[in-house]
Amino acid sequence: MKILKISTLLLFMAACNTPRAVYDYDQTVQFDQYNSYSIYSDLQTGLNQLDQGRLLNALNSKMQEKGFSRSETAGLQVNVYTQEYERDNRSRVGLGLGGGGGNVGVGVSGGIPIGKMDTYMELTFDFVDKEKDALVWQAVVESSFDANADPEKRQKAFDKIVEKALEGYPPEK
Repeated sequence: MKILKISTLLLFMAACNTPRAVYDYDQTVQFDQYNSYSIYSDLQTGLNQLDQGRLLNALNSKMQEKGFSRSETAGLQVNVYTQEYERDNRSRVGLGLGGGGGNVGVGVSGGIPIGKMDTYMELTFDFVDKEKDALVWQAVVESSFDANADPEKRQKAFDKIVEKALEGYPPEK
């Protein structure tokens, strides 16, 4: 029974650290027409140069796994941009004070935050039809982000993010 409780807790903790993605696409587009891609020439990810390189390495690798080739004359252009923000970590210590007498009771309680704010990153992947200059597919991935992580952990984080983003491509109609 104890092992079940511990494994449930570990599973819950692992699920909290998994990137979440939302997908949108143009329903009139035939996605099987695209077999090559290029990266926007004026890419402004909002990441530092090292993290941008890690992101592009993960993206290029995953696109090749999906059967795409990289070409400057491709019909599909990929743009990626990020937004970093902090969110309250919800860890609190609760304090309460109460009293009563007879049929009357009064209580006051509150929570004191523990630790620092959690840092999250939202990455948006836009796939644009170059000929039509129109957005045809988009993934928005939200993931926790550790700015103090070593380079290997950062690469693994970007690999997970890109994998989650491209799970929804091509869309199932």
